[in-house]
Amino acid sequence: MEARHHESIPTSTTLLERIRDLGDQLSWHEFFATYKKLIYAVALKSRLTEAEAQDVVQETMVSVTKHISSFRYDRKIGSFKRWLLNMTHWRIRDQFRKRGQLVSLSAATTETEWIDNVADPMSVDRNHFWETEWQKMILEIAITRVKRRHDPEKYQIFDFLVNKEWPPQKVADNFGISINQVYLAKHRIVELIKVEVKRAHKLG
Repeated sequence: MEARHHESIPTSTTLLERIRDLGDQLSWHEFFATYKKLIYAVALKSRLTEAEAQDVVQETMVSVTKHISSFRYDRKIGSFKRWLLNMTHWRIRDQFRKRGQLVSLSAATTETEWIDNVADPMSVDRNHFWETEWQKMILEIAITRVKRRHDPEKYQIFDFLVNKEWPPQKVADNFGISINQVYLAKHRIVELIKVEVKRAHKLG
């Protein structure tokens, strides 16, 4: 079972099929760990408090458990990303309703326009923010997967060069390799990350 967890891509159809089994705690833990940060960030951006944002995360996950059995992936109809966005937005709406600050929804014409009717002097484009946070999440997933599954030394070289911003010569000296090998290692990791990003975008 642990091997299955390591092989999965959090936005893949395999994980969505697995969480239809509400008793599959490993898959649900994976799902929660993957999406909680995204949902929390969007809730905060919607001008909720930290406590309210935590409630949104929990309540969105409850909504997913109730409705995942009826979700069917079909690009012609809509992606999982849009489906989860809808779930999250309605739970954010619930928090504003609890405050008594939800304005009339009669003017809303789409499933996500309601959020724009909530008083917000910053006029935050939450759909755009959701997309930005989604892309960040996908990249984190891809990097984590590459780090876990591929040559640790090559990833370390990439990490020192790209994330820690060490000069190429310093990286080469640290690993006892040539600068050319440093760049080759970086290129290899970047290409692997691109592959994982593409795979993780499957339901995007």
